[in-house]
Amino acid sequence: MHDFNPGILPSGLFWVVELPGDAFRVSHDGRRATLEAKDVCVLDSFQFLGPNSIAASVSFTVRWKATGPRERRGSGTAVPPTDPAAFLGRFAPARATGSFSGSEVGFSFTGRGDTDGTFAELGPERNGVFLS
Repeated sequence: MHDFNPGILPSGLFWVVELPGDAFRVSHDGRRATLEAKDVCVLDSFQFLGPNSIAASVSFTVRWKATGPRERRGSGTAVPPTDPAAFLGRFAPARATGSFSGSEVGFSFTGRGDTDGTFAELGPERNGVFLS
């Protein structure tokens, strides 16, 4: 078993890594988006929160393409900030495709997938302090 992850931050946040500003791109019309990262440094701990880990790297590309019209979602400031509906967004159903790879000394993997038969959506969202 392998658990490629960026480690746990002092705050307790995990499975999060900072990417360069140009890693995520959206088309001018907002109907296509791409997230791409190459050779991101992570750890392979062989199991979630395992006691041993070694240096590893991952690369991935995920592409979304809207397949329908956007619909408004969320209640914004009309509900308390702790309410799950305290956001505003316009989301379109989408198809997502992705390719992934990772490696460490003695092990590597590659994979591809898509959201056919499942779910993806694409669109802008505002929440938290951005609702003001």
